[in-house]
Amino acid sequence: MTRINLTVDGAKVSDDVEPRMLLVQYLRERLGKTGTVIGCDTSNCGACTVHLDGTSVKSCNVLAVQADGAEVTTIEGLAVNGELHPVQAAFRECHGLQCGFCTPGMIMQSVDLLKENPHPSEEEIRLGLEGNLCRCTGYHNIVKSVQHAAGAGSAS
Repeated sequence: MTRINLTVDGAKVSDDVEPRMLLVQYLRERLGKTGTVIGCDTSNCGACTVHLDGTSVKSCNVLAVQADGAEVTTIEGLAVNGELHPVQAAFRECHGLQCGFCTPGMIMQSVDLLKENPHPSEEEIRLGLEGNLCRCTGYHNIVKSVQHAAGAGSAS
């Protein structure tokens, strides 16, 4: 076992983990952060995307021990005082989801995309989300949601 110390959604956490435990497993199984979805376990789908020190990562591709000392933000950590993050609100308003399975990862990647490029073109949005797969929507409303969030000034 290895001791890790990190901050998850603003809360300090200290825990002993097996060195081989994936961050996605740690978040879901130990901390109950089930909004971080296990999709493919091969880093292809992006459903497990979280922010690690402010940058989006696929948590099925990161060991929990690699997050030692880091700050992790999950989909549960985006809302503040019960108020949705502007990207979450845009996905709801623009119907950027169907089954919802990919939505947490799409939103987390979109927040990171908008932080880097607050006013992306449609092509830049599609490129920025290419590592996140949706099997339902055809991406039209996802792109529309990101455009809407960009118009609302959601880079924070």
